[in-house]
Amino acid sequence: MNSIEIQQETTTDAVPDSGQLQNWVDATLKDYPDDTELVIRIVDKLEISQLNEHYRAKPGPTNILSFPFDAPDYIESNLLGDLVVCAPVLAEEALEQHKALDHHWAHIIVHGVLHLLGYDHVEDNEAELMEAKEIEILAQLNIDNPYNEANEV
Repeated sequence: MNSIEIQQETTTDAVPDSGQLQNWVDATLKDYPDDTELVIRIVDKLEISQLNEHYRAKPGPTNILSFPFDAPDYIESNLLGDLVVCAPVLAEEALEQHKALDHHWAHIIVHGVLHLLGYDHVEDNEAELMEAKEIEILAQLNIDNPYNEANEV
């Protein structure tokens, strides 16, 4: 099983349990070694806003930030990196998009882990590849395509 350190720094109650987070990470990493490590830090809007401003020069909160870990050649490490997830933003987005909260959490965790693996969505072709991978992984979790508005609850 992959190792996840969960740091819960939010005052929001609507947070998935460690088993759900583990399941979503494992589904995303199914083709990778089982000893992969990552950190999931669950925060409120203030912390994510500060990180978003500092690392991306973008004001305000966002749903997730991914910080891949690139170990120097002389250090052996299974650490993929850190995900910082803003629980209140996810709750607001799920409500606005009429999606089940746990499905939105699953999507965002899968999305973040894919970023740690090197996937991106800056260019259109990269976005299509990343979205296809997300849809495939979420389907294995019995979660409908998050990009299809017909799947809103």
